[in-house]
Amino acid sequence: MILFYFNRFKRNKLAMAGLALIAVLFVMAIGARLLAPHDPIRQHLVDRLHAPATRFPLGTDDLGRDVLSRMIYGIRISLTVGLVAVGIAVGIGTILGLISGYFGGWADTFVMRIVDIMLCFPTFFLILLVIAFLEPNIYNVMIVIGITSWPGLTRLVRAEVLSIREREFVQAARLLGLSDARIFFIHLLPNVISPIIVSATLGVGDAILTESGLSFLGLGVQPPTPSWGQMLTAGKEYIYFAWWLSLFPGLAILLSVLAFNLLGEGLRDIFDPRLGDNI
Repeated sequence: MILFYFNRFKRNKLAMAGLALIAVLFVMAIGARLLAPHDPIRQHLVDRLHAPATRFPLGTDDLGRDVLSRMIYGIRISLTVGLVAVGIAVGIGTILGLISGYFGGWADTFVMRIVDIMLCFPTFFLILLVIAFLEPNIYNVMIVIGITSWPGLTRLVRAEVLSIREREFVQAARLLGLSDARIFFIHLLPNVISPIIVSATLGVGDAILTESGLSFLGLGVQPPTPSWGQMLTAGKEYIYFAWWLSLFPGLAILLSVLAFNLLGEGLRDIFDPRLGDNI
């Protein structure tokens, strides 16, 4: 079965490109100490606003720090925030979706009303509201993004469980006296894991974009820790004569979000049998 899905995935060139780019990002994040040519927070004022050249391939910022080194270390921040935030959202959304779809009744009503309330507010502004009362750092950013990103996944899991809970194998498990917890993790979860994986993959890109937006506004990762959004903020004052300060971080955000979206779309296609003839 795994080989079957992998063969289908290989035929999707865009998804393979996204996977390859994500693999490059992970390698660069892991090997940042070896790949970065300079210390990302060390200042060289004599070399401030140095245009891209041999010594500084992507130039330097207003404090003389190497842009390439800061971008490489910024990958760690983006991937960490994306993966941890999505992990929190997947954990909350999956559990609530299973409970809501399986039990129904008052549990379903209670969970869905909370979801409706959460969806009434634009996610980014809800994050801004919460983060404004907390200390802006990477830990709070990850937690806030995670706890505000689960409603969509909850609705997705609930819909899948509603279509599965009345099937024969679930009914047989109930008749055999299996506990609800065993039915959840043995019969329901394996059958809804595919849309969860797809949603999580797409969610990483959204989390990276959200973190960059918060850092751009000064509410995310704080200096001197390198962050792509923070680098965009620093570069906007010099955009007319130091274009590299905004161009390269912007491209990094674009390509990383695009890579996760392409991978997510590719996974959705291979898990959906109705799309089998189009791959």
